[in-house]
Amino acid sequence: MSFQDLLPLAHLSALSGFAINAFGVRAGMVVAAMVLDRLVGEPDFLWRHLPHPVVLFGRIISAFDRRWNRRQGVTGRARQCRGIIAALLLIAVGLVIGGLLSLGGPLIVLICLTVLLAGRSLDDHIRNVADALDNGLEPARTAVGMIVGRSTAKMDEGDIARAAIETGAENLSDGVFAPAFWFVLAGLPGLFAYKIVNTADSMIGYRNARYRAFGSGAARLDDLLNLIPARFTALMIVAASLFRGRIGIALKTMLRDGKYHASPNAGWPEAAMAGALNVWLAGPRCYGNRMRQARRFNEAGRDANQAAIFESLRLLLIAQILFGTMMMIILVALAG
Repeated sequence: MSFQDLLPLAHLSALSGFAINAFGVRAGMVVAAMVLDRLVGEPDFLWRHLPHPVVLFGRIISAFDRRWNRRQGVTGRARQCRGIIAALLLIAVGLVIGGLLSLGGPLIVLICLTVLLAGRSLDDHIRNVADALDNGLEPARTAVGMIVGRSTAKMDEGDIARAAIETGAENLSDGVFAPAFWFVLAGLPGLFAYKIVNTADSMIGYRNARYRAFGSGAARLDDLLNLIPARFTALMIVAASLFRGRIGIALKTMLRDGKYHASPNAGWPEAAMAGALNVWLAGPRCYGNRMRQARRFNEAGRDANQAAIFESLRLLLIAQILFGTMMMIILVALAG
């Protein structure tokens, strides 16, 4: 084999080494960002002077919605095509913004990553619901109404607790593990692309008259981007349940019930959490004046209550610690 024949192999080896090093650096940044997020959270003073990245994403998405989601004189198929194009353009916008910010160096990258991880914010919002139950159902209904779209007016303690626990489990994926996954895989461009699509899904991914056609592209794309992270999140919750002595029921419930959800992804972490807490989750819930029927996860489990919310928060924290430990092991292994 000649020297010229070996050159492509040398280039491939160099590229592989670069990719492995980048993977290790990003894993270390994820750990640092998770610690910073836990310590600092969302500093209000900062967002009084600067727009949050998700707010900027929302403005971009709203612009697409205003210009392209016109129902008069436009067929549903045409609006669906426009929505798909908009979703693809949003990914391109995320990739470009993330790529440009990456040029600012490691500190800028770390700041952006910390801002877009929502572990502390998630804990705060779920804890607010649990704390509000000390003052009765009305304050708790108001608190849980801040984090769910379902009707809260007739919720009892069990309904409130289930809504909070389900939100925590689902958003451990959407707000922490999925952003970290796409950052480790594709750097800041991957993180921004994921977050802008996830924001679009929360804004226009509804199955109602206005968004069923136009928002379907963003919703399906969000489903695709969360396919691996949601299942990984469920496994991390199962692993965390080992410390509560419930790993068997958590794994069994995840495998049995996770697929029975309107979302192809949300059911997996929710089912894992139902087993880990030994409570039943999901089931019927009210949206507006309509009761939506759904299968219960871990139907034989106990009714959820305030104590179960606090226990779920401990499991969410343990799952994040396990994930951070995994990232550190990867970093050390690659450094060695």
